[in-house]
Amino acid sequence: MDKLKSKSIYRSSCEKYYLPQRNQREVRAALKKDVAPVSKMIKVLSDPVRLRIMLALSVQELCVCVLVEITDYRYSALSYHLKLLKKMGFIDSRREGTFLLYRLTDSGRVGLEMITRLSKIAKEKKPG
Repeated sequence: MDKLKSKSIYRSSCEKYYLPQRNQREVRAALKKDVAPVSKMIKVLSDPVRLRIMLALSVQELCVCVLVEITDYRYSALSYHLKLLKKMGFIDSRREGTFLLYRLTDSGRVGLEMITRLSKIAKEKKPG
């Protein structure tokens, strides 16, 4: 990113392309924005197992034992994915007797909606 400050856009290969100084500043500012937190969230959402867990939790809150039965994933694998989803704030849990029930949070619903929209775009996109 430091190279962006020192380079003049007009000394590059696109000398004939006019980009006003104000726009140059705005582009540089946009490139300096911290996208790491969003990138981490998207990475967590990009895993098919975690997406399936979130889809299941969008129906109703569930305990791990039910998720193990209906998904055929190992308990340890599900626990790992649930931990990541909870750390990112996509799911939450509450204790009911001896059961720990997981549910989708508002952030999880937003993330799932984003993925659902992207899924529709992917289905509409023609191969090639």
